[in-house]
Amino acid sequence: MKFPKTVKRYCPYCKKHTEHTVSITKKKNPSSLTYGSKIRARKRGQARGLGNMGRYSKPAISKFKMTGKKATKKTDLRYECKVCKKMHIQRKGFRAKKIEFK
Repeated sequence: MKFPKTVKRYCPYCKKHTEHTVSITKKKNPSSLTYGSKIRARKRGQARGLGNMGRYSKPAISKFKMTGKKATKKTDLRYECKVCKKMHIQRKGFRAKKIEFK
C-alpha cells in the first residue's frame, strides 16, 4: 500500500492542523513497556494476572473455522509534527501487508 511521506493532520500539542512526517515502527511487545504501563495493562487484564479473559469458556480451536496466523499485520504509524517536532501515534491501525512511502 502506498502512503504519503507527509500529511496534514491535527497536532494535539500545537492544537491545530500542521504538516506531519510519517514513519512506521514495529509493534512493541508488552515486555518493552515501562513499569507503570505494565501495571496499567495488568489492571485492564491485558497482561498476566487478572482473570483469563474468557479464554477457557470458549470452545476448542477445532470448532473454529478461522485458524492459523493472519497474513497481514496492523500498522503502527508515527506522526511527527514539523512545527513542534513532537511525535504522536495513529488512533487505529489498519491491516496491510506492506507499506511504502511515496
